[in-house]
Amino acid sequence: MIKPIVTEKATATSEKLNCYTFRVSPDANKEQIKKLVQSMYGVKVVSVNTCNFDGKRKQRYTKSGLLRGKMSAFKKAYVKVAEGETIDFYSNI
Repeated sequence: MIKPIVTEKATATSEKLNCYTFRVSPDANKEQIKKLVQSMYGVKVVSVNTCNFDGKRKQRYTKSGLLRGKMSAFKKAYVKVAEGETIDFYSNI
């Protein structure tokens, strides 16, 4: 599973450093991510950096009492593509 992250910070990074951000499967390694991005978007990947994020605990107060839960953990990948190449996330909309 690979899903692009489109936020203000991620867009600024992609414009300035030519580095794109994806939310990937927690068991995927860097080589798998590199091959998948190259095949999906047809670009040459220079490097892949990954970060694991733990799920945060959330709670809120309601009429029926306190509700507690936990967000799921996920992995984020920062993919740097070759100079002069870009990825267009909005091409299939």
